[in-house]
Amino acid sequence: MELEDINTVAVLGAGNMGHGIAEVAAIAGYDVNMRDIKDEFVQNGYEQIEWSLGKLAENDQITESDAEEALDRVTPLVDLEETVADADVVIEAVPEKMEIKRDTWTDVEEYAPDHAVFTTNTSSLSITELSEFTDRPEAFCGMHFFNPPIRMDLVEVISGEHTEDATLDVIEALAEDFGKTPVRVRKDVPGFVVNRILVPLMNEAAWLVEDDVATIEEVDATTKFDIGMPMGSFELADYVGIDVGYHVLDYMNEVAGERYEPCPLMEVKVENEEFGQKSGKGFYDYEDGDGADVSMDDDLFNETVKERLLAVLANEVAFLVGDGVASPEEIDTAVKLGGRWPKGPAKFADEYGVAALSEALQDAYEETGHPRYEPFDYLATAAEEGGFYDDADEGDGTPDFDTIELTYPGDKVAQIELSRPQQMNSISLELIEELDAAIDVVDDDDSARALLLTGAGSKAFSAGADFMSIAGGGADPFDAVELSKYGQETFGRLEELEMPVVAAIDGYCLGGGMELATCADVRIASSRSEFGQPEFNLGLLPGWGGTQRLQRIVGMGRAKEIIFTAERFPAEEMADFGFVNEVVEPDEFESAAHDYAAKLAGGPPLAMRFTKRAMQKGWDNHEAGLEVESMGFGHVVNSEDVHEGINAFFGDDEPEFEGK
Repeated sequence: MELEDINTVAVLGAGNMGHGIAEVAAIAGYDVNMRDIKDEFVQNGYEQIEWSLGKLAENDQITESDAEEALDRVTPLVDLEETVADADVVIEAVPEKMEIKRDTWTDVEEYAPDHAVFTTNTSSLSITELSEFTDRPEAFCGMHFFNPPIRMDLVEVISGEHTEDATLDVIEALAEDFGKTPVRVRKDVPGFVVNRILVPLMNEAAWLVEDDVATIEEVDATTKFDIGMPMGSFELADYVGIDVGYHVLDYMNEVAGERYEPCPLMEVKVENEEFGQKSGKGFYDYEDGDGADVSMDDDLFNETVKERLLAVLANEVAFLVGDGVASPEEIDTAVKLGGRWPKGPAKFADEYGVAALSEALQDAYEETGHPRYEPFDYLATAAEEGGFYDDADEGDGTPDFDTIELTYPGDKVAQIELSRPQQMNSISLELIEELDAAIDVVDDDDSARALLLTGAGSKAFSAGADFMSIAGGGADPFDAVELSKYGQETFGRLEELEMPVVAAIDGYCLGGGMELATCADVRIASSRSEFGQPEFNLGLLPGWGGTQRLQRIVGMGRAKEIIFTAERFPAEEMADFGFVNEVVEPDEFESAAHDYAAKLAGGPPLAMRFTKRAMQKGWDNHEAGLEVESMGFGHVVNSEDVHEGINAFFGDDEPEFEGK
């Protein structure tokens, strides 16, 4: 079967994952039969799709007509035969119980057409075993979406022992047509890739507390602000669901050995039904509405915790690579997308030093005798070779940066993330140099139509200049004047880029971080963000363009207020000032930021280029700006983009601009 042969997708299960997958398929243009065992279940799923499509249209992520057409393509059903009789692909998303899935696939096999490809959205169960409930195991594979499917970009495409390559090829193509990023998992191993990394990491965090090596506060402070992961380990367990992690571990322990023995600390939480956020209490208490409050106090950072967690992480990477399940590049892509990590686990391990982690793991194994510390064979190989990546190949085709991450999270969108979360993404000389280099890469990349600028973690977009590193001299002996000019020029390059730049601000945006944000074309912020220019409190003044660029956006009076008072201003007030274009709630922030960048990336590149040039030139010289505007208008008026725009307008379609 080829992708063009797929017209109808059957989704079995209308719960959170089922209706989410159905919505994604319908938006992509496929007819979807969505089935559950009771009419009330499937109708509830259908209503959830209707609500979600309405929100997407309300936020201009799709048009109202697109939403209506997508909903029309979804047929809610209870009868299984009617659901799968004309299906080209079946995606099963029923509860994670082997007996339920067995009964489902036995019935599906009876009614589905011979050409249909079968997939399961299981997050942990054996693809091979599930495929053997059917008469076509060669046409059966895993298609593991992440929750919520409408927002999460990753799909793990998992091979069973009997799966043919052609099956994997067509399901990967289908995932891409859904607008997702597929990562192929070449062997049917417990946990696949993402859960194989995340769940043992959460378990090890619990064991460190169970064995009195560290406290929960120390583990989470170290994980989030010393290692630089997006959440503390216990914070992550509460978010995912302690019961979910426990049951995955229990399954892995059963089929992959005692190294995955669930920590008693997790077992007690599950027995007490303290599952985390969804139950109101887990390792943190959520009943008061505050949730997890991970301390940034570096006195809590624990080197043993850091080394043990990274060692366990490196060991799982070694298993996946050594057993031929996935490459370091694929593992890092999967975990960055599925776990929203700023960098992948292989990269984390390489940066710390795989040899040091291998030694630490061996020491822990000899000290405790627990099989979770027993090194996989390939870990020694990776240590001898200097890491999981070759020096010449860092895995993503971009330069290797230490203080930023350059990625491509969506079609036509490049993302530069300030990646010093343990330092509140403060701006060092090294970061400015790497930002300068990253802008070069984005500027030369014809596939990039918009740039998203973000900060790693949830505490800060950037809390300002790293005065300690700058005062220490950095890599080069810049004096203060040269440093000011270098920052002004590097930040200013964002204004000069011929594509829209979106600054996505979550947390503190202070000092040099705010000066950086002023250079974006659009600023979107979470409601918990705070802004300010605190330089006056230090006896300084903004030195990276803040005295000039801020007044362009908010006016001279407001700019003086912000700078002179050195106060902090909430996101809503900065929106009132005109500095922030849109304020969104934290749980919607990441998807809203990416959607905003994607929306701008779909605009006409030629018109964007001349518009930015005219506006930039016109700030200093009104007549010069008008001249550039006229020249730009004359240049684009007969372009292919204009013809595309006119034809799309009269045809009531979405234009597809090519920059020609």
